[in-house]
This record gives sequence, structure tokens and C-alpha cells, in this order.
Amino acid sequence: MTALALLVLIVAVGWRASTESAPPLRLSRTVAAYVRLPGGPPRLAWPREGQAAVEVQGVSGAFASTPAQAPVPIASVAKVMTAYLTLLEHPLGAGQRGFELTITPMEVAEQGRRVALDQSTIPVRSGERLSERQALQALLLPSANNVAALLARYDAGSIPAFVARMNATARRLGMRATTYTDPSGFEASTVSTAADQLALARVAMRVRAFAALVDESSAVLPVAGRVLNYNGLVGEDGYVGVKTGSDSAAGGCLVFARRALVAGRRLIVLGVVLGQRAGGLVESALASAQRLGDSAAAAVRLFTALPAGTRVLDARDADGQHTAGVTAGALRALGWGGLALRVSVSPRRLGSRARAGERLAAVTLDAAQPAYSAALAVRTVSGPSLGWRLRHLL
Repeated sequence: MTALALLVLIVAVGWRASTESAPPLRLSRTVAAYVRLPGGPPRLAWPREGQAAVEVQGVSGAFASTPAQAPVPIASVAKVMTAYLTLLEHPLGAGQRGFELTITPMEVAEQGRRVALDQSTIPVRSGERLSERQALQALLLPSANNVAALLARYDAGSIPAFVARMNATARRLGMRATTYTDPSGFEASTVSTAADQLALARVAMRVRAFAALVDESSAVLPVAGRVLNYNGLVGEDGYVGVKTGSDSAAGGCLVFARRALVAGRRLIVLGVVLGQRAGGLVESALASAQRLGDSAAAAVRLFTALPAGTRVLDARDADGQHTAGVTAGALRALGWGGLALRVSVSPRRLGSRARAGERLAAVTLDAAQPAYSAALAVRTVSGPSLGWRLRHLL
């Protein structure tokens, strides 16, 4: 009887030990929080004078600027804000003409005064009617200062009220080095930086009507007839905008946008050059912008940030057995050399054991177009031994 009881006790203890619940695997991250894309930083073709800023949309963190970012006159680049605010208040769908402006004798006289001051204008006639779309074409292509004033008065009731809106919008967009004093940029007191104007171009180019307008090489207006876009890059080598500016105070300026195709993915290079004076002002700005835009597009490549088989975590059971978790596939991202990208590791809910090849976690490369891979166990972890279970019965 005593032997039988002892046998029953041994069996019961063995069964209890074998079914004793064990804590789940402990996962420890082994990959760094950030990984840098291989290679050195790109050699961008920065202008030799003035200031500039550039980014590649669709590539996380691919933004750069020249060190000197002090507020300077920006000439007709100011019209980007004028057009942006007009379209925010009066959106234009594809094919729509928008509101209508009727030219008054006062505005004809104003155009004459602006011509006498050597301002950029389009000819107008009393009684002429301009649709919103035509007014924006006049504003953005031949850079008509008189139309900037027309739009400002129509939208806000007066030029000072519109300028106040320009500055309030600049603050909202974080453009802290920017001050607008007129809607056309003719006044040298309208100042900004390349980095600030890049921030504005970023949101303006998201407005489809704006992006379509600045990509036009010419337009036909009622009295002025056919007008050409001062931005001679439009239509060449993927350039799709955005806005020129030039005068003696500002030099040559250009906000530019360039399409690029890298590894089958469509990207936009967006940039700004200010204060270009080497030769003709507009021509100097166009040449500097093209060199910078082309070099930024050429710098972007598809990199392998984490190769397949990269160890990203360690999985350990309560008894000390462990295995590595490695990426099942390579994680790739668009970028340029030296760009730092965050790596996220999201563990699965696991038990006390794992089989070789079992998925332990999801790994994400936090790029503009995130890359994903599973982290797989290299070898089997069978869970705590019977000895461990016996020791932990009490």
C-alpha cells in the first residue's frame, strides 16, 4: 500500500510538473533603433551664392539646405503664397474657371503706373473679364504684379487685409523667417528664406489646381493674348514648376519641382534657390536650380538597409535556452548615403517555446514607403526542462 501510494505520488508530481505553466519567451531587441543607409552623404550641386534648400518627396528625411538661411527679398516668389491663398478660399476643380474679375478704369490706370515703375504686368482693358483660372495663369506664368493686386482685393477686400492673411498663413506653416508686405513681392521688404519657401511649396504643390497651373508653359488671356511661363525649365527633363522671381534687390530666385523615377518609383524633387546674380537674373536662377535639382535626383537610390538574415532580437526561455530572430527578407528603402531610418520591432504574443522558422516579430523600416519583414527563429527553443518545472512547483 505504501509503495502504491508512493507510485501514485510520483506519477502525480510528474504529471503536475509536465503541465506546470511556464513564463513566455523573453524577447530582447538586438538591432539598433536607427540604421544608416550605406555610403557617404550626397554631393549636391549647391549654388555658389545666395541660399538654397532641397528635398526629395517620397524619401524620409531627404532634406538639406545651405547654412546661410537669413531672410532676404524674394521678389515674385511671393506670388506662390498669393496663389495658394486664392485657391484655398476659392478651390478650382479640373476644367473649372472659378470666379470672374471685371477690369475697371482704375485698374487700367494702375497697370500703367506699374509699367512706369518697371514692374512685371499684363496689359488689361476696361470691361475685360478674367476668370479665376486666367488670373492665376497671369499671376504665375508671366508674373503679373497688377493681377496679384486684383486677386488680393477680390479675396480680402483690400491689399493690407490680404497681406495680413499671407503673414498669418506663414506663421501657421512655421515660416518664422518670412514677412510679406505686398502680394506680388515687388517690395524689397517682402523677405523670406529658401527653407521657408520650401515649406510653402510643399503644401502648395499638394493643391492639384496649383500644381497644374505652374506646369503650364503658356496660356492665352483675353487682352494680353498668349503669355509664356518665365520658368523655362517647365517641360524639360521632368521639371514641372514652380515660380520665378527676379529684381535688383532679390537677384534671381526660383522655386522648382522636378519629377524623378528611381527604382520604378515616382518621386518629386522640390527646391528653392534665392539670390542668384551670375549673369541674367532669371537665367542664373534657372541654371542653379537645374544643377541642384538634377544632383538631388541623381543622389537617390534604392538601398538595402537591413539584409536578409539580420539578427534583430534574441528569444530566451525561463531555463536559459535561446535563439536569435533574424529578418526573413531584406528591408530596402529609397534614400541617399548616410540617411538614418528608424527600425521598429513588434513582437508577437508567444508561449514558452518556439520552433525553428517560427515568426517571432514584425520588423518595420520606417521610411516614406515603409518596408516590412518577419523576424524568424533560427532554431527551436523547446521550453523549460522537467527539472526546471520540478524546481518551480512550489
